[in-house]
Amino acid sequence: MTDRIDPALVAGNRTTLAGYAATHFLWQVEAGVGTITLNRPERKNPLTFDSYAELRDLFHRLRHATDVHAVVLQGAGGNFCSGGDVHEIIGPLVQLKAPELLMFTRMTGALVSEMRHCPQPIVAAIDGVCAGAGAIMAMASDLRLGTARSKTAFLFNRVGLAGCDMGACAILPRIIGQGRASELLYTGRSLPGEEAERWGFLNRLCEPDALLAEAQKLAQDIVAGPTFANGITKTMLHQEWAMTVDQAIEAEAQAQALCMLTGDFERAYRAFVEKRRPVFEGN
Repeated sequence: MTDRIDPALVAGNRTTLAGYAATHFLWQVEAGVGTITLNRPERKNPLTFDSYAELRDLFHRLRHATDVHAVVLQGAGGNFCSGGDVHEIIGPLVQLKAPELLMFTRMTGALVSEMRHCPQPIVAAIDGVCAGAGAIMAMASDLRLGTARSKTAFLFNRVGLAGCDMGACAILPRIIGQGRASELLYTGRSLPGEEAERWGFLNRLCEPDALLAEAQKLAQDIVAGPTFANGITKTMLHQEWAMTVDQAIEAEAQAQALCMLTGDFERAYRAFVEKRRPVFEGN
């Protein structure tokens, strides 16, 4: 309960983001769902140095947000994201030396790290082009809805780079398997929507006109659940990659015991006894 916590502790660790004014993309919060819209449709929504940094910082701030319990990530104009802007990122990178290049690659990797460490499940709504860093952002999301016309491409080798970009060699095989990930990272080919669903990269396909609504509905379903416990689930899904089975079992025992201290756990019990659906409050 907030009134039982030192106000200084609350001030340093709890914030609201409904009033956040994004500069390099669109941001809105409604009923617990924060929606990020990459909004450069005339260029298929490429990223810039500025948008990388702002996305990284927003996902970091989401760790402390009390009014956002799930995130939807989409692109405007029928495409998700075409990756790093050729003129505003790729061109300047050719002129940089190693220290500045490492600064850039660490920044892009930090975006993925912040996406994985924010407690809110992220639903990517993928339509049209989803390439390069766009494919990485889709990969780093927790759930992916797509369309048959979507085309996902980890095309780093097409521009003379390794496929090991922004955690791709660690995360992608865990989603679609080592062999399939290897094919995409070695060839840079596009993965059509129907194949992406068969491979398990997309959770399901939607009609283009219904994609955002389906993503929002999925996010709302998550928000209606025990959001503190959902954050624990996301944390454990991430942390257990580096654990043995025995370590994971012990970590989950500790995590579940913590969840049993929440009001939502008791609310679910009371609702079961009273033969009604529980109304979770996230604490």
